[in-house]
Amino acid sequence: MKKFLSILLALVMVLALAGCGGSDTPANTPAQDADSAGQPNEGDAAPAEDWHIGIITGTVSQSEDDLRGAEAIQAKYGEDKVKLATYPDNFTEELETTIQTIVNMSDDPLMKAIIVNQSVPGTAEAFTQIKERRPDILCIAGEAHEDLPVVGASADLVCNNDFVSRGYLIIRTAHELGCDTFVHISFPRHMSYETMSRRVAVMQEACNEFDMQFVPETAPDPTTDVGVTGAQAYVLEKAPEWIQKYGQNSAYFCTNDAHTAPLLQRLLELGGYFIEADLPSPLMGYPNALGDLDLTAEAGDFDAILAKVEQAVVDAGGDGRFGTWAYSYGYCLSAGLAQHAINVIEGRSEITNMDDVAAALQEYSPKAAWNGSGYTNADTGVKEDNVFLIYQDTYIMGNPGRFMGATDVEVPEKYFTVK
Repeated sequence: MKKFLSILLALVMVLALAGCGGSDTPANTPAQDADSAGQPNEGDAAPAEDWHIGIITGTVSQSEDDLRGAEAIQAKYGEDKVKLATYPDNFTEELETTIQTIVNMSDDPLMKAIIVNQSVPGTAEAFTQIKERRPDILCIAGEAHEDLPVVGASADLVCNNDFVSRGYLIIRTAHELGCDTFVHISFPRHMSYETMSRRVAVMQEACNEFDMQFVPETAPDPTTDVGVTGAQAYVLEKAPEWIQKYGQNSAYFCTNDAHTAPLLQRLLELGGYFIEADLPSPLMGYPNALGDLDLTAEAGDFDAILAKVEQAVVDAGGDGRFGTWAYSYGYCLSAGLAQHAINVIEGRSEITNMDDVAAALQEYSPKAAWNGSGYTNADTGVKEDNVFLIYQDTYIMGNPGRFMGATDVEVPEKYFTVK
């Protein structure tokens, strides 16, 4: 009986203390946080409806599709939920500004995910700083320019175009279209990236397999003093020489978005093939190359955009020689990764589930097939669980146009270790 009374007395004391509310360290609740600070404390888990996400992209002049995809997701969820920012065009020279632009997003106490597309140099450092101060924030990198293991170490998720598979498939498609020469246009900064240098090695090996000539050409880096305008002027001037030198059955590829429009313009005028852009889209270079094709009425509708671009290409004599992805890679990546982040925040998806990532991308590319795989480090053989390589089927514009079935092709295993 004494023991029972002791237990009963202890319970009464606990209940009294719990109801007293005069504790020096009261438990936090959403209502208390809102009353005291107007918003949840930094680092606290916000209710599903109280999330913000941030998307950082390049500007219109460097990567318009990336920005338009970010704007699309902002239009869907509202400016109060989705915050946008851009890094400088000359991001290689303004590294600290780039880093700070990304890190500043984490100042928002409701911020739950930060997506950077394209993830230019400085993104890995920015994510490291964010994780030190706000480990609750999901950090997602789209199209990383830094080494993938480096970015993957600080990011929760990294998605890049599949530079290995595409290196093989672009050459294979050029061969199927009757090309005998493949011209690769780039500059030293890009060739220092693992993703691009490995893709070139795969392209060279594939050219050997399909008995095609591989030719490297150089054009100015738009992030240097020459700028975008100077780099484009160079391509306009040099492309006729390349086409004359390598012939009508030559296919061309450039690693920089700014080079794409002038290259397409000359190929439409003088002949040659273009399988797909580095970051493919019917908006990537085509509108400018086609005389500033007006796509205002079709904005955001990629089925309509592709149809109009395709007709203009055919009218310009490019039937069967020009390709793209039916849906913009940059647009899909910005919008799709942001959608994936929201799905994760709201508990509908897992951050590193490839099927969940693909489903989010598919929302913005309903008629095109995707494929992909996990990234394997060619030096160590280690597969990164949070780094995915993805690609969409190639569409060749013509009368009629056609998907090439690239996503159904099995890439020979040997190419995954080429470097």
